Amino acid sequence: MNASETAATVVRVTDAKVHYGAVRALDGVTLTIRAGECIGLVGHNGAGKSTIVNVINGGLTPHQGAIAFGRSTDQGIKAAREAGIRCVFQELSLCPNLTVVENTRVMHRGLAGWGWRKRGAEIIARKLDEIFPGHSIDASEQLGNLTIAERQMAEIAITFCEIGNPVRLVILDEPTSSLDARLADQLLTYVRSFVASGGAIIFISHILSEILSIASRIVVMKDGKVVAERAATEFSEHGLIEAMGSVIKARQARITTTAHSGEPLLTAPPARGIGLPFKAHRGEIIGFAGLGGHGQTDMLVNLFDARSGNWLRSKDPEVAFVAGDRAVNGTFTLWSILKNLSIGVLPDFSRFGKLDEAHEEALGQSWKERIGIRTPDLEHGILSLSGGNQQKVLFARALASLAPVVLMDDPMRRVDFGTKQEVYAILRSEAANGRTFIWYSTEIDEVCLCDRVYVFNNGAIVAELSGDEVSEENILSASFKEAAA
Repeated sequence: MNASETAATVVRVTDAKVHYGAVRALDGVTLTIRAGECIGLVGHNGAGKSTIVNVINGGLTPHQGAIAFGRSTDQGIKAAREAGIRCVFQELSLCPNLTVVENTRVMHRGLAGWGWRKRGAEIIARKLDEIFPGHSIDASEQLGNLTIAERQMAEIAITFCEIGNPVRLVILDEPTSSLDARLADQLLTYVRSFVASGGAIIFISHILSEILSIASRIVVMKDGKVVAERAATEFSEHGLIEAMGSVIKARQARITTTAHSGEPLLTAPPARGIGLPFKAHRGEIIGFAGLGGHGQTDMLVNLFDARSGNWLRSKDPEVAFVAGDRAVNGTFTLWSILKNLSIGVLPDFSRFGKLDEAHEEALGQSWKERIGIRTPDLEHGILSLSGGNQQKVLFARALASLAPVVLMDDPMRRVDFGTKQEVYAILRSEAANGRTFIWYSTEIDEVCLCDRVYVFNNGAIVAELSGDEVSEENILSASFKEAAA
């Protein structure tokens, strides 16, 4: 490597190996990130993406191999931080009991001294305006009071703030997973300008169209190894899927359903007396769409509360729920994978207060195989799984129940392409057998798979689309409609 290449190199990982017992999380990965490029990092859940991220941000020292930050050979988080390396984690890492500006100070030790709070508020407000123009986030607001999309926006903005050392490399791990299309476009626009100014980005996403549109170079990982690495222009979506090792499957098409008659399973009146009412019939897949934070999750929660008011779950539940924020509302972090999966259905194989453990184990193994949970042992802790595999456990928990209605709050966030196709097929099969799904997704491609779609704006349903009306153009157009009284 000549002097100019060395100067441009932000991070170089050489033959990195990380193993946990028999599991090889990294198996000889070599990767160089240079200034002025956006690296798209793709691979199925468990391919090694999170592990290489932790090596690059200094949080994990490889068991074998080397990492260098520019010309420095120092190791660890402090060395990475001083080299200008920042990371927006897949699982949001800010403190919910602190305000946005207080979280800014936690992340940036240079924000100190008299008047730090005022200075910090001005810095974070400017960065939020720069990345997400038109946002409504107040720097003095406690983070726990923000929506999941706003928390993700705040963490992204805080990470890009330059307080002390300049920012040279930002790792964005599924940064748009909680953002609607408008906010995602704003972020991608900012990323392009950051890279054009000489910054470097590692962009991780299961949304392949995002990777192809933003990356200058794409690195594909599988089983802890880099299996493909070349310019983004040399890949197509089909080629990326092949490189990851997926069986190529045609995109699931929405199946035209006949009009439903009889009494609906679930109903809800117009919110605050404005907009349209909601109804769902047996065997329908109904989508919730619109800009993020406009009442879709609130509607799901209200529907769940109306049908599950008793804190003690009945033998025959009416609804099951897949939470969107698994770290807050989904996983029991100290429990095993199996216990996280079976907790929703324990009454189904308990008698006289005694658990049928053989039945529980059989259920876990069945769903492990059906939905592809990547683990050698279901007794391992839930946090031993990658984020996407944790999401699969929550999805399996709901589907394993006997509930005729499943409410889903963006359940496919951070789930790889191949698994998504398998889950879509499961949904359609379950719906054909009479199960009803009510599904909020920030990905329009997913919403367009639904039989009917309710579009939300300002907390109310402003449009109902069905059949050929369900299209990206119609959904986006309806997202800006005002609700009629």
